[in-house]
Amino acid sequence: MKPTVFDSSFFELTKFHYPEGNLTYVYPNVHVPFDIKRVFYSYDIPGGESRGGHAHRECHQMIIAASGAFEVVLDDGVNKRTVLLNRPYMGLHVMPGVWASEQGFSSGSICLVLASHGFDEKDYIRDYDTYLKYRESL
Repeated sequence: MKPTVFDSSFFELTKFHYPEGNLTYVYPNVHVPFDIKRVFYSYDIPGGESRGGHAHRECHQMIIAASGAFEVVLDDGVNKRTVLLNRPYMGLHVMPGVWASEQGFSSGSICLVLASHGFDEKDYIRDYDTYLKYRESL
């Protein structure tokens, strides 16, 4: 199967409201559709900078705006789709084989990523022309 930008979907995570603040928690294979093997986050991103700009061969990712807001640009080599993340209880599931980059970070943004695999440089496709050839081979 060749995943497309339309296979990347939003997941509303559980949110509990308390007078002292809200709480959201995540269980693998319950709130996200995969086992979580790695968690990382980006922050203090200067205005005008973008992050990501790659695809994965096997790794699924759930991208969450833990604070602030930013856009995720999804690209499958044919279609492009831009989505806004601006709620800490909403996650975007990015399928393997879809090119993703984050842009337009608001001040104080935190981009939280839950990943199905540990870091493996061989899983990354960082060159767009190489990505297009990879997509043709699927």
